[in-house]
Amino acid sequence: MIEPDPSAPVSAGQAPDEGAPTDVPPAGSPAGAAEAEAGEAFASFGYRDVPRAEKAGMVREVFESVAPRYDLMNDLMSGGVHRLWKNALVDAVHPRPGERLLDVAGGTGDVAFRLLQRQGAQADVTVCDINPAMLSVGRDRAVDRGLLHGLTWATGDAEALPFPDRSFDAYTIAFGLRNVTDIDQALREARRVLRPGGRYFCLEFSKVTLAPVGRLYDTYSEHALPFFGRIVARDAESYRYLHESIRRFPPQRELAERMRAAGFERVAWRDMTFGVVALHSGWRI
Repeated sequence: MIEPDPSAPVSAGQAPDEGAPTDVPPAGSPAGAAEAEAGEAFASFGYRDVPRAEKAGMVREVFESVAPRYDLMNDLMSGGVHRLWKNALVDAVHPRPGERLLDVAGGTGDVAFRLLQRQGAQADVTVCDINPAMLSVGRDRAVDRGLLHGLTWATGDAEALPFPDRSFDAYTIAFGLRNVTDIDQALREARRVLRPGGRYFCLEFSKVTLAPVGRLYDTYSEHALPFFGRIVARDAESYRYLHESIRRFPPQRELAERMRAAGFERVAWRDMTFGVVALHSGWRI
């Protein structure tokens, strides 16, 4: 198993070539307007396009199904490497005592517990997740570990966070952004709740940068995720959705551009394990 290299250089990304050909109709044209209107009515759910209003409920059902065995499945599917990716995320955040930290879509607490331990006695970590079943797993794990102070649990949607403007010093989201209905709205919400000087971190599956590795990884994830889901979690379909959602998530450069469009500055990303995952970061200035 290849391990991520937390010391790998950060890529700031570049804008697409201005002269590149495109089949996208101009935004102001009738064709462009019709396409935009159709696109706004639907959202991707794996390889399917579903009515936007239904996606959140469908994703909620997936995670209600997988919540009890979610972390075990992560270990099996990644060979434990997801722990190293999350450690690299927390290293990048470099939480300091007294900072207010928000971990979104982090219901089982895997990232939040790491942040809490790094902060020490003055820890202040809020976990926000749309799924009560995932939060229930996280609370139980916190109690089992004796983590009773400095940790707050909140039910909320990444696209409409239940927090005032400028509330947090850092925002993290690990393997959750691809599940939201409107990625751009979730990015705008992240910026809204960050204080000036606040930092945004997104750890997510991305576009593999080495073709042979990419082919191997696609084959593995296409077959292994449903297999492990069927054997361990007794739910192959939910894990088939997770594989498909990975394939449809924006690649590194596109996500960086969308972060800039949402108002983040000093946007950068770091590929890990040949781009199997990428850690994106940006600042609210």
